[in-house]
Amino acid sequence: MKIKLNKKIAVIAAVNIVCLGGAAGFYLKGQSEARSQDYNYAAERWGTEYTQISCFIPEKSGFSVDMIGAVRTQLLNTLQTVSISAEEGRKLCPDAYSAPLGNADVKSSIGGYSDAEITVVGGDFFLIHNFTLLDGAFFSDNDIMQDGTVIDESLAWALYGSSDVAGMDITINGVKLYISGVIADPQSKAEKYCAGAIPRAYISYSGAYGISQPGEPYTGSGGYMGDGGDIAGSADVSSTFKTVTCYECIMPDPVEGYAYSAMKDYLSGLAEDAETVCNTDRFLPLKRLKALKNLRKLAVRNSSAVFPYWENASRLVEFDLSFTYRRVLWCMIIPALTLVRVIVKLFIIGRKKLRSAIDFILRRKDEIINNQRRKKYNAAGG
Repeated sequence: MKIKLNKKIAVIAAVNIVCLGGAAGFYLKGQSEARSQDYNYAAERWGTEYTQISCFIPEKSGFSVDMIGAVRTQLLNTLQTVSISAEEGRKLCPDAYSAPLGNADVKSSIGGYSDAEITVVGGDFFLIHNFTLLDGAFFSDNDIMQDGTVIDESLAWALYGSSDVAGMDITINGVKLYISGVIADPQSKAEKYCAGAIPRAYISYSGAYGISQPGEPYTGSGGYMGDGGDIAGSADVSSTFKTVTCYECIMPDPVEGYAYSAMKDYLSGLAEDAETVCNTDRFLPLKRLKALKNLRKLAVRNSSAVFPYWENASRLVEFDLSFTYRRVLWCMIIPALTLVRVIVKLFIIGRKKLRSAIDFILRRKDEIINNQRRKKYNAAGG
């Protein structure tokens, strides 16, 4: 009987170990998959009191770079109402904005050629996205000349047969630019799937003018289309291409959900059908499990908002994580039932032992009382 009992306990223990191992494995898999979308954790570089918000806007909404200043002012005013202001020498709300320009013909000065997907970016785009820089540097809105471009590793190899090409000239749709920096290709499985095989290049809004309007003179204030199609001018020149389909920011979150609500409420009023996402908590297990109730919303898009590849990759990971964390729950069912059973048994054993202890105490009490009575009786000469 004892041998059978020991075998039963051994089997139960083995099953629980396997289940706990499976739960741990699925959980770690989920955490690794979430961390592969490093872009969503940009707020960590500012501190735990910050959160990252992204808003994806339909192209037809007319949202443009001319409206970015108003958005920034609104966010700062919103934070001032809760007594939050910028520290000296530190930007309170780093932000970025971007839009797809489409496919373009890209050529090098040595005859290399490739199609490329062009994305127009502004603000702190490269600070928030934190691409792996292989060569050169990122351009910024503060650069005097806005004719730089950041290209990915695939495009660099297609054009020059190397990734060490910072400073080299390229032409995009016949417009001459220079390579400011080279970044690594998308690394995660989801990013590779959503980005596709076509190489990518990132240019400024000022630089986008000549590419979107080839052959036309540059009429923006403070800049011009130089000889041979070169783009020249200062960072604050106006450009014909002003579309913004993605606005992202890192902002303080004094109360959980405050930053998200403030951003969503304001941008929804400016751009109808815009979708706002809180990047910081999107991959939390509890949130992904709750999303299982709305699988249709995860699988079917009813919005006309424009999602860049990095957001599509994040949404793909969200979908996968919901099922991964559900597997964690399934693996925890047997250990949870086993724990409940153990607790019940311990309670029953404990109650029996408590009763035995109480009975022992009562018996001892009776013995002590009887002994005291007997002593008194003997002392009285009985």
